[in-house]
Amino acid sequence: MQNKGQLRLFLVAAASIIVLDQVTKLWVRNNLALGEVVPQTSFLNLVHHENTGFVFGLLPGQVSLPIATAIAVLIIILLARHYLSSKTALSNVSLGLLFGGATGNLIDRLRLGYVVDFIDLRLWDDFHWPAFNFGDAAIVAGIILFIYSLYRTGLFARVYHHGRASKD
Repeated sequence: MQNKGQLRLFLVAAASIIVLDQVTKLWVRNNLALGEVVPQTSFLNLVHHENTGFVFGLLPGQVSLPIATAIAVLIIILLARHYLSSKTALSNVSLGLLFGGATGNLIDRLRLGYVVDFIDLRLWDDFHWPAFNFGDAAIVAGIILFIYSLYRTGLFARVYHHGRASKD
């Protein structure tokens, strides 16, 4: 049986991201017109954008495919939590971030038919990263932390040594 404290970490991380994601998107929808940009700095702006596609707006206008993909990803996250590395706090927090971010975006797709994006980063000159939201940021952070948690368990070293042993 899994440690209840580890489950609590997963649930708190996921719920926190879902709430932060949905509250900030509600604020954007209620306070910024579609396409409106509010300059904050030369580096960071707020913009009201509706993403009807996948990551970075790829395949705009899709409805069923992103929803099905999100549901599949949520199932994979739950399976990973159950089978792979649910014994560490870091893996539970990272999977909670992933689950919360994916759920926040899925809620938008189901309720609105699109995902609200609003964080606009300008990296240099006129180049800027496509607009994103806190759910997206949590997904990226969750992926990085999950890979790090797998590294900390020694998984990569075991795979490397196992692969070398079979070649020798």
